Amino acid sequence: MLCFWSYGCVMTTYDSDMQEHDLHILRHVVEEFDGRMALDSAVIQSGRLPVGTPVELLSWHREHARRRFLHTTKGRWRMVQQFDLIIVGAGSGNTIPGPDHVGWTIAIIEKDKFGGTCLNRGCIPSKMLIHAADVAETIHTAAPLGITARVERLDWDRLTGRVWQRIDPLAEAGEEWRQTQPNTTVFKGEARFIGEKTLEVNGQRLTAPRVILAAGSRPAIPDIPGLDQVVSHTSDTIMRLPRQPQCMAILGGGYIGAELGHFFGALSTEMTIINRGDRLLQREDEEISQRFTDLYARRFTVLLKTQVQRVRQQADTMTLDLSVDGRPQQVTCEVLLLAVGRVPNTDLLDVARAGIAVDAQGRVVTNVYHETTVPGIWALGDIASPHQLKHAANAEARTVAYNVAHPTRQRRGNDFAMPHAVFASPQVASVGLTERQVQEQGLPYVIGKRAYSATAYGWAIGDTESFVKLIAHAETRQVLGAHLIGPHAAILLQPLVNAMRFGETVDQLAHDTFYIHPALTEVVEQALLEIAPPAAQ
Repeated sequence: MLCFWSYGCVMTTYDSDMQEHDLHILRHVVEEFDGRMALDSAVIQSGRLPVGTPVELLSWHREHARRRFLHTTKGRWRMVQQFDLIIVGAGSGNTIPGPDHVGWTIAIIEKDKFGGTCLNRGCIPSKMLIHAADVAETIHTAAPLGITARVERLDWDRLTGRVWQRIDPLAEAGEEWRQTQPNTTVFKGEARFIGEKTLEVNGQRLTAPRVILAAGSRPAIPDIPGLDQVVSHTSDTIMRLPRQPQCMAILGGGYIGAELGHFFGALSTEMTIINRGDRLLQREDEEISQRFTDLYARRFTVLLKTQVQRVRQQADTMTLDLSVDGRPQQVTCEVLLLAVGRVPNTDLLDVARAGIAVDAQGRVVTNVYHETTVPGIWALGDIASPHQLKHAANAEARTVAYNVAHPTRQRRGNDFAMPHAVFASPQVASVGLTERQVQEQGLPYVIGKRAYSATAYGWAIGDTESFVKLIAHAETRQVLGAHLIGPHAAILLQPLVNAMRFGETVDQLAHDTFYIHPALTEVVEQALLEIAPPAAQ
């Protein structure tokens, strides 16, 4: 049995292995025959088809055009549902259907909760928890201001319940709303490609002329002897612990380890952070990274240049055998958090079956329009982007939403001056090039740097460690990079992001606008004045 399909028609050849179930399907999909028809309707209705008879099924009605059939290895047909658009992933992917797609039949495939990583186990719940940590830290550090205070009791159920009682209903409501939308079908399960634009989910096969991959990424699991014999956590699970641990080890010194280390540490969990490199947040500008490492080393046990040799469970705790800068050491903890990076979900989708190229990191390769190496298939978010940022994925989703509807006049994506922030304590926020990257590119540059303590608001909050570092092109005078460490860094960074996007010079930023006094934004102004001092009178 062979079955070929195209939009609006199916051509099939019947053989003697056709089962009664297949005949039943065939009777229901036949609409009309052309002049070369060798059968009459009575033969079709009776189910008696001569072996080898060719049949052309043409001009299906709209509702029938969604269904196709594939031959299986056992000689049976598999129904393939046809859509105008398939979206894999209901994080940023769920924002795509809009006015440009009215009337389209759309399939959305999601294996987990609607809202993706950000809503359910990433950006939003972590910041809600971190706010509680910030409050606790304010209490712990109030004495220099003349305030004697302490945390009397920590209600873990209430602290975490505040988060999940808000988050979980949002995810459920998002899925319920999407299921009520016209011409939209939600499939819950893990999808994988079985052909160029054909996917299978829970045994159902779907196809569409347009496919969008927004399936995200997942925590990386390191290859450590004994790790499979202990209960460890990732960012997917750590925020739902039923009780606060007394001691915790975090493997990894990136943004996830930094943020969650602050959360648990500020609430008095004894923290050990284990990092392979010689600094935490190593992708930041070196001065920022070093200052952050120094400050965390004052708060927690920070082990640098460290490798985990083995993990062993011992009753209610586990022991980590380490090599710390070549010297053996052991760490015992109640909870182990793995925060060594994330892996794009391309392997789970089996994108190679669709002919989609991936890079060395496993990310889907896309062009400036976010289209993959297979025309008609786009990709966005963590599955394709090196940024792994929700605001990046949302911007890409807006571009892809337009491009799938306007394939002959697609818009280019633009990730220039993509900012990021680390919501630890201290906060870190950055955009553009680091000083080392500027040097590697051989660009002429100047630096403006200012400490929070040099401003009136810096005095008010008693800050002695935070600073702003700006890097500008020595000739064009445009901002090449901005790097901040300290309170409200993510907010203070925003006008510098805007300046980079709109091509403003450091001279314009320093002299052609106003900075509220004595707001903390004056630290940005003063860093700019280091590069662009007032002209002599």
